[in-house]
Parts: sequence; structure tokens; C-alpha cells
Amino acid sequence: MQQNEQKQEHTKSWYAATVNEVTDYPELMGAESADICVIGGGFSGVSTALTLAERGYSVALVEANRIGWGASGRNGGQLIHGGCGLDKLLKKHGDGIADMIWEMKWRGNDIVRERIEKYDIDCDLKNGWAEVAVKPKQVAWLHEYAEERKANNAPETYEIWDREETRENLGTDAFHGTFICYRDGHLHPLNLCIGEARAAHGLGVKIFEQSPVIDIEHGGRPKVKTANGYIEASSVILCGNAYSRFQGLKNLVFPAGSYVIATEPLGEEVVQRINKKDVSVCDLNEVVDYYRMSSDNRLLYGGACNYSGRDPKSIKDYIVPRMAKVYPELKDVRIDYEWGGKIGIVLNRQPTVGCMNNNVWYCQGYSGHGVAPTHTMSEVMADAVAGTMERYDLFAGVKHFRIPGSQWVGNQIIALGMMYYKMMDRLG
Repeated sequence: MQQNEQKQEHTKSWYAATVNEVTDYPELMGAESADICVIGGGFSGVSTALTLAERGYSVALVEANRIGWGASGRNGGQLIHGGCGLDKLLKKHGDGIADMIWEMKWRGNDIVRERIEKYDIDCDLKNGWAEVAVKPKQVAWLHEYAEERKANNAPETYEIWDREETRENLGTDAFHGTFICYRDGHLHPLNLCIGEARAAHGLGVKIFEQSPVIDIEHGGRPKVKTANGYIEASSVILCGNAYSRFQGLKNLVFPAGSYVIATEPLGEEVVQRINKKDVSVCDLNEVVDYYRMSSDNRLLYGGACNYSGRDPKSIKDYIVPRMAKVYPELKDVRIDYEWGGKIGIVLNRQPTVGCMNNNVWYCQGYSGHGVAPTHTMSEVMADAVAGTMERYDLFAGVKHFRIPGSQWVGNQIIALGMMYYKMMDRLG
């Protein structure tokens, strides 16, 4: 059983280069104890630890590398409601849980916004997330989104732009229309994660970095073991996601590559032309592209998720042609940063949630939609550990299929399935 193969520092991303503080929590050495031990220093783990600390539990958190080292500190920075396969849960259980599902769709956004204010976290939060139609038939979906809001009496914090308004606001002819929601938004994810860790530490959470977990000794008070120490706790919560290697969760979550580039700082005239409202943009294809402006006027452009397990030789060469289809005038712009990482893919796009031996809980697998949903699920898991099971039971009751064979085989099967969707994206 192993959380990660080796201790590593942050990847050379724009996020790591502009972090507010460099974390330096100690390595776990010797014996520690807590009510609850959380494994994983990404959004799921940090948010869960903070939620538990706010409720008065003593908590220890152990991270193989650095806080926010994985997808939580490398992603597109989009704060998007929903995720977690909530619509599938509604379809399975019926309208009796409709209000609960609708509240959960937005709970992650609310938690993030509340914490940014409560703990004074500087993470460049901006309002506005735009879903853009890259094919004419997708325009109808934009109106369906609006109808869903109306059916749930949601505040009118959204707009639909036709092709002309889209061209005016986003400076491109690549899209046929836009649904823009200002209750969603975008931010600096690594600064958010580190800020939440700082808040948790301030409430007494013991945080240990550079401490890969090598084993869990199960029992009435399980022991979470690293090379140089252990944490004994009444309960353990696993939040390792794509980088987790725990045997009991084998072949449930598969790592897929996701990649981002950051241009040189762009002039104000260019910025106003290509993103007048400073919103985050994501297309409606099955294999999505996404982009937004950074706080220093760089275009952060990402997407083209790779499910095979093989990284491209050059991330820049992989992403720039995709960016140039949207903004041809930027095809020769200097690229200052390029980075990638792994996201945790689950076959049915619902997180794997459960409990082993009555006191070792797990929650992982957000399939690339993790900033807000991780915060929702952190609250769900904190409730479950305390004995409030209503929301937890919805997720724990989902049947997940384990792909037989090695992880490599699983990745190839997923990649074959995604080839179909890529082909459909191209055919329109």
C-alpha cells in the first residue's frame, strides 16, 4: 500500500511561480494521535480537515509531497457548480431528493466563497464562467441550462449570448453562443488550497508534508504509517485521488493527463478584445478545452485530456494549435509556462465513496471537475464520520465497476472509449 512513489516539489507551473506562500510543514517523524487522520493534501483532504477542525475534532493530515501538489494546485482554476454525478443520483432516486441535489450542486461554490472571506484567502477570485457552443446544435443546450435555473427558482445570475454577443465579449468566431453564469467563477487554485491549509493549521490541524503513506494498520484505532512515523486515530479518511495507490481501491480510479499553458503577459488592448468580461471559458465538447485570464494578463489555456497514460513530448506543441483555432492572432505568442498533471477518472463519472473496516473512509475520483465538488464532498465525509449519513449514503450506494487487470490496461480501455467521443466532437 502506497500513497505516492516519491517525495516531490511542485511542478513548474504559473501557479507555483505566483504562490502567496511556500509551505514547509514538517515531515511525520515518530508517533502522533488524533481523532481523525486525513490522507492527502489536495482540496478533498485539506477541505475535509478544515471542516472537521471547525467542528471541534482533533485532526492530523499527511501529504506525500506538498499541499496542493496534485491536481488541486495545477488545474484550470474554474469554480463550477455541480459535478459528483449528481444528476445521475437524481435519476436513480427520483424527485424526492431533488431539493437536496440542487442544494448540493451549489454547496461547493458557497463553501469556497465563505472560506475566502472568513479566512482572508487571496486567490484572485473572479465571477463568471462561460460555456460556449462550438457546434450549432449545442446552442439548444444553452437554453436548457436557463430553463433548469428557472425551474429551480435560481437567482438570475446568468445570461445567454448569441453568436454576435459571444464574438463581442470573447473576440472570436469559433463559438456559436454562450451560457454565462456569474455565480460560478475562476481563481488561483494553489493559493486557495494553501490558504485553506493555513486556516486548518490555525485551528489546530497537524499537517505533515513529504510523508508518503506506506501502510494502514487496521483495527479499533487504525495506524497510518509512513517511513518515519505513524498517526493513530479513531477514523481515517483517504483523499488521494489520481495519485492514490491503496490496494483496496485498485482499478476504481484511473489517472488521465491534463495540460495547461500560460502565455506571456498580454497587452490590455488584447485582453479587452479576447475576454472583455474576465470570465472563465469552457467549450461543450466531450473532450473539453478551457481558458481564462490570469491576474497578470496571461492567457491560461488548457484541455485535450489524455486518457492513455502517455504524456505528450511537448505540452506547448500539444496545446498551442488548439488555442490558435480560437485565437489565430496568438499563434506566435511566447509561452512562459507549460505543465501537466493527473486527474482521477471514474468510469461512471461519480466519485468512489465508501468505508473499509468500519473506520477507514474514502472519497476520490472527480473526473476533472474537482474545485467545487471536492468541497461539497468534504462536508459529506465530515458528516458521515460524525454519524450523519443521508448524503453520504447516496454516493456510497453507487455501484462502481473495477476494470480487471493492471492500471495500464484500464487506461487503454478508457482511452479507446474516449476515442469515440473525440471522433464525435470532430464530426459535429
